[in-house]
Amino acid sequence: MKNGLIIINCVFLTVGTCGGPLLTRLYYTNGGKRIWFMSFLSTAGFPVILIPLFFSYLSRLRCSRSRNRNNSHETAEKTKIILMETPLFIASIVIGLLTGLDNYLYAYGLAYLPVSTSSLIIGTQLAFNALFAFFMVKQKFTPFSINAVVLLTVGIAVLALHSNGDKPGNETHKEYVVGFLMTVIAAVLYAFILPLVELTYKKA
Repeated sequence: MKNGLIIINCVFLTVGTCGGPLLTRLYYTNGGKRIWFMSFLSTAGFPVILIPLFFSYLSRLRCSRSRNRNNSHETAEKTKIILMETPLFIASIVIGLLTGLDNYLYAYGLAYLPVSTSSLIIGTQLAFNALFAFFMVKQKFTPFSINAVVLLTVGIAVLALHSNGDKPGNETHKEYVVGFLMTVIAAVLYAFILPLVELTYKKA
């Protein structure tokens, strides 16, 4: 059962990772201008997930009232709105805000970059992730991670030197550079978020 859920999660992640940038770029190519809308879709789970959380709270509240009626002579239990501890809750808010900012930066960059260039830049998050993981959660470097860091660094350097080769025809060089920088910042920020999540779980 556990392996099945992991496989399903990997399939959804693969489909979203591959199809998301294509659909986003298709939106911009066909005249879409709302960057906030595309970044909102990337975090659409935020308002949607409030629905099951709300019904979960109502279910716990109903069970709590039932127990209090059966044990009226004891101290009544108070149903908590938030089940997690306060430090973990605050950390979750910070991580959520950083993720929203990262999605906005990524959507902004994709508005001015082709999907191939954006995907290559986002791929550099593996290199940044290795660095942040080393300092934040003490994850050791391996020959494979070092090789990935070197190759991805060289790749983005070559891409930066030949930035005019894949620039969309209807966009200026300034817009291309801004999109390039926004996507790099998004990659760095997301690489920071992943070890931050792991660190939060360790401290919880």
